[in-house]
Amino acid sequence: MGRSVPHAIRLGAALNCCALIVSGCSGSGAGSPDSGGPAADSTGFPLTITNCGHELHFDAAPERTVSLNQSSTEIQLSLGVADQMVGTATWTDPVLGNLEEANAEVERLADNNAPLEAVLATSPDFVTASFPSTLDDTGSGSYDSYAKLGVPAYLAPNQCEKGETGTGDSEKSKPLEMGDIYQEISDLAAIHGVPDKGTELVGSLRGRLDAAVAAADGAKQVSAAFWFANSESPYVAGGTGASQMISDDLEVTNVYSGEAKEWPQVGWEDMAAKNPDVLVIGDLTRKSQTAETAQAKIDYLKSNPVTAQMDAVRNGRFIIVAGGDMNPSIRNVDLAEKLDAGLKQYGLR
Repeated sequence: MGRSVPHAIRLGAALNCCALIVSGCSGSGAGSPDSGGPAADSTGFPLTITNCGHELHFDAAPERTVSLNQSSTEIQLSLGVADQMVGTATWTDPVLGNLEEANAEVERLADNNAPLEAVLATSPDFVTASFPSTLDDTGSGSYDSYAKLGVPAYLAPNQCEKGETGTGDSEKSKPLEMGDIYQEISDLAAIHGVPDKGTELVGSLRGRLDAAVAAADGAKQVSAAFWFANSESPYVAGGTGASQMISDDLEVTNVYSGEAKEWPQVGWEDMAAKNPDVLVIGDLTRKSQTAETAQAKIDYLKSNPVTAQMDAVRNGRFIIVAGGDMNPSIRNVDLAEKLDAGLKQYGLR
């Protein structure tokens, strides 16, 4: 279900319609009031957020947010601001179970990229995205497209460097850290006027991750490959993304840790030669690449003569996770828990 939308774009009193100021990519700053403006009131407004080199100014919390990627959507639903959201797009998996009820109240504009026109038809006063390929004129509209309409756009801080290069799978000089996810949560909580909810969510995630890391302390080394999608030339987790971060935390060796891209494409002969102890398999429900579901991936691995002889395939050592678990998101804690449980299941912990 979704709430009704006025025909004209309504920016409302909640927003200062100044244009965004474009500068070098500096990541996401603290959610603090603009030092050059009036002092913030008890709700934290007015508020200025520096996001990937863009200054976003808010006189009050947005009332009509559109979230263009599932990762961003699930953060905001977890913050309890569904009633301030009017649209979502770009889904790889079913929504987290504890968020189903809230998510049902927000209109899904598209399963993949929503056209800019569809986003604008909701009269948004704030737009968020998890990936620069989405916040782009080839996706759902760019920073500049929204800035011309006075609509602030926010990109996940962990993607700032990639956003600056303008390519969706560029090499990253800085590996993902969980602090990047916590920063995104804190920013979105401050923008929506619920900073305490952000603190609560970060605390919960931190506690769960600490428990998973403690369970792996001193464990023997084990190797893994993380397959996201595509059977012809598989996209696997490189050394700078979420899977690498969790691998490091749990003392697991990602066989593609030397790759500076988040999602390099590799050859099956190379993966077979690396022969990881386990294969972490993304179970995606979207229809964008070949071998999206976990079952399709496993069937392929067993039928391909090159991969069928890998130890993990012959012994059925597959750890199935949601696609979103392997993207930078609150689901990275789920990845840690599932990886730990899977390794114990196969006697590798």
